[in-house]
This record gives sequence, structure tokens and C-alpha cells, in this order.
Amino acid sequence: MSKKVQALVIGAGISGLAAAYYLNKAHIETLLVDAADRPGGVIHSIARDDYLVECGPQSFSGSPALTALFAELNLLPERVTANPKAPRYVFINSALQPVPMSPGALLASPLLGGGTRVALLRDLLGRSQPPDPDESIGQFVRRKFSPTLLERLVGPFVSGIYAGDPEKLSLRSAFPALHEAEMNSGSILRGMFRKKKKNPNNSTEKDAAQKREKPTVQSFREGNQQLILALAASLGERLLLNTEAIAISALSASSEPQASRFRVTLRNAQGQENVECERLILAVPTNAAAQLLSPLHAAFFDPLNSVEYAGVAVVSLGYPTQAIQADTNGFGFLVPRSSGLAVLGTVWNSSLFPGRAPAGHALFTSFLG
Repeated sequence: MSKKVQALVIGAGISGLAAAYYLNKAHIETLLVDAADRPGGVIHSIARDDYLVECGPQSFSGSPALTALFAELNLLPERVTANPKAPRYVFINSALQPVPMSPGALLASPLLGGGTRVALLRDLLGRSQPPDPDESIGQFVRRKFSPTLLERLVGPFVSGIYAGDPEKLSLRSAFPALHEAEMNSGSILRGMFRKKKKNPNNSTEKDAAQKREKPTVQSFREGNQQLILALAASLGERLLLNTEAIAISALSASSEPQASRFRVTLRNAQGQENVECERLILAVPTNAAAQLLSPLHAAFFDPLNSVEYAGVAVVSLGYPTQAIQADTNGFGFLVPRSSGLAVLGTVWNSSLFPGRAPAGHALFTSFLG
């Protein structure tokens, strides 16, 4: 006898948790399973020796949708926001150089050569169209601006967000707003300015207020894991941990409404059971999805199994502030690939959020890959 649910989500990282939360909110009976003994995937906060360390992402970018979610989960009082004007740096020629935070500062920055400044002005005053086939971020920046901008600013920025190679990452997938700006305005700068000023006439007052919410770097007093625990608590018994999905099979097509379309075999300490569902969401790494889906159709395996992941080591270090000679009041710094260092960048956590380090100490987190 199989258990039946309307939706089954496999994988209780942030994507699976959010999917299950909103499905249940929409009154779609949903079960979420994960083979691990805790939810959250790579999001994991550890309190140790009066330090609060993030083992995965150090923060997130706020948005109106997230603010609404936090309100529903009663997390707004726990949210902490970094200073939006906190300086950011890039490691150039063995020194920290400030990253320009405005168009004017960008044009005046010593990080850029004269050719890049001319290219920025040419984009602002001229017109161009993106090529029909997609292009990588690296191809885009060289086409529109210069190799110097790619090496010193865009490359480190992309590595800091995706830990990926700008020569392999798709512009339209990673930064669709830039592609749309050039498509619609013939200029990246003009298109971004127009998008920033645009406010539809038919927006409600609430919509307009949400649009005015500026994106900021955020976390929670007890770390990013507070969001994970709140989502997990909202699901209650609809979240099953230590439960592995080991097989998926398709059921015979039925014209009945809400008929089950999939049978998933789950395995836990008590043994195996089957769950039948109408909707199935795989919020797992693509190689795991390939293993589960290829028995349904062999065509799933190669495309899913060939997706590359960039491995990153997250290293957090605490120091007495008296031992730090540099000014670390800011966000942190990024490192260009041309430096030859394995470090992609370092976040100065204790400068961004309260409670990250004991009094008289600082906490830095570096990413190596």
C-alpha cells in the first residue's frame, strides 16, 4: 500500500524548503524528504567560543519577497542588515583597492584604464545589440568594455557570487538584467538607469512601497540557519529527515483529476516505503537527479550528469583586533584570478553583523577554490 500526497519534494536545502513551504501555503498537500539528518543543505550556522560561523553562504541579498516571507515566519525582528555603504575592496598589486560604488566613482577609479573609460562613455552615448546566440560573461565584458574591466572588477565579482568561471557562465542566465538592458535600450548604462526609474502607473501603493525597498546584505542574529529552522518548523511532520529517495517510477496515465503520476521509493531506518504523488520536485544536485531520473528515460542522464559544480572551501578565522594592522571596517575584498592566489575573496563578518565575534576579536571568512 502506497502513501499518497499531492506533491513530493526531494531535497531539503533552501530551494526544497521554500518549494514545500509555498506549496503547502497554496493548500497543496506536500511532503519534503532529505537523506541528511538536518535541513538546509550547505546553509549551516555554528556558534562556538562566542563566534558565530557560517559554513555556507555568509549572507543574502534582501528583496520584497523575502521580507514578506520573514514576516510570515515572524523573523523580521531577528533580521540584521549590513551597512549598504560599507566599502568593498579588490586585491590588486598586493594592496587593497576600493571598489567604485557609483558611475562617477567608476569613471574616476584608478582600477580602470583610459580604454575602459572610453568604452563606458561609448556605451552611454551609443547603441549596440547583443549577438543572437548567448555569450559568456567574459565575452560580453570584452565586447562592450575591456579586458581590464573583466580582470579587475567583473571577474572577481563573478567569482565572489558564483565561484565560477566568467568564460563559462552564461550572461543571460547569470545576469539577465544586463542582456535585457542592451536589448531594450541599446546601452547597458541607459537601460539600467531606465529600469531603476521605471514605476508602472497601475501599481498599487503596496506594490510601489515594495519596489522602493532597496536590496541590502542581510542575515539573522543567530545566523542564516534561523531561516532554515523556521521553514522546517512550519512544515512539521511534513518534513522527513534521514529519508533517502532511491527510485522513481512513472505511473500509468489517468484522466482522473489529481491522479498520482509518480511512485517514489523512500528508504529510512525503518525500511522502505512507496509514496505516490501528482507533482514531483527534485531540489537536489544535478548528478543526484540524473541517477533518479535516468531509469525513467536514459536521455536524462548525460545532460544532468555533465553539469559542472565549482568546489569551494570556506575557512573562518578569528583574530584579536589588536593583532590586525589593516583597517577592516567594510564588507571585505575580492581577488582577481591574475593574482595567482587560491583565495577568491574574504568577508569581514564581524564588521558587517553584530554578534559574529567576541569582544576584542574579529571574524574573517575566506573562500578558496
